[in-house]
Amino acid sequence: MNKVTIKETQNPTILKFEFQDFITENESFEFKNIDEAKTSPLAQQLFYLPFVKTIYISGNFIAIEKYNIVEWEDVKEAVAEQMEKFVTEGGTIITIDENKTKKQPVTVYGETTPNPSALKFVVSRMLTKNAIEFKNIDQTAASPLAKELFKFPYVKEIFIDENYISVTKYEINEWQEITLELRSFIKQYIENGGTVLDENYVATATAEETIKAKEFDNLDVTSQQIINILEEYVKPAVQADGGNIAFDSYNENDKTVKVILQGACSGCPSSTFTLKSGIENMLKSMLNDESIRVEAINA
Repeated sequence: MNKVTIKETQNPTILKFEFQDFITENESFEFKNIDEAKTSPLAQQLFYLPFVKTIYISGNFIAIEKYNIVEWEDVKEAVAEQMEKFVTEGGTIITIDENKTKKQPVTVYGETTPNPSALKFVVSRMLTKNAIEFKNIDQTAASPLAKELFKFPYVKEIFIDENYISVTKYEINEWQEITLELRSFIKQYIENGGTVLDENYVATATAEETIKAKEFDNLDVTSQQIINILEEYVKPAVQADGGNIAFDSYNENDKTVKVILQGACSGCPSSTFTLKSGIENMLKSMLNDESIRVEAINA
């Protein structure tokens, strides 16, 4: 028997029915009536229940919004049993489009970072050459994958660079409760040809890199030296920890270097220590100037 777990949501009219395995291929579906549900034989069957208003299918769950003619307490067990019976008897939940890109196997594993709120999911293929950070779902136009990840209620921030995705979580869940779910979702999403970053964004980012190169030539010599030190000595280390560091500005008057921390480094408890004991001391030594101070403008 394919066990279905019933879970409440913040909306009392909507219940989630979770399966042990993922039931869709990196897609989400919403059906308002039986005609819309032609690609889902299970959803069509559920619409025969008079209280079913809307059906959502995503990841490893089916969520149902009900009309007020019944209480969930009276019908939820029967709905779960109907789903279990349907799947056990070989019923199709979603009809798969045969023209879709065939699976491309990838390996995804979780790697801890110095920030206890962030975990780095390393993928066995290159994802992007341009680091990008998302603070919320409204910023995810460039990344369909980030948009899907923000639908998990415990995902707070996302950072994507090279071959990894760094996820920062809210404190409501511990990593041991959610790591497998996130890893499985990312693996399946990428294997099924889901878009990690939109190519249009990549083109824009490349143009921005060209602009940055021109801006670099216009900077003072000290700023250029600082950028080169950060790129060569600091960035590889913070990237290994699931984060990124970017030069913001250098004030010649008070010798203050301002940097931007991203990904796992942003909000990390050890980031202040890293800035002061690591980066600041390195710049003082390499530039031979004990007056230099380093500040993170978003730490």
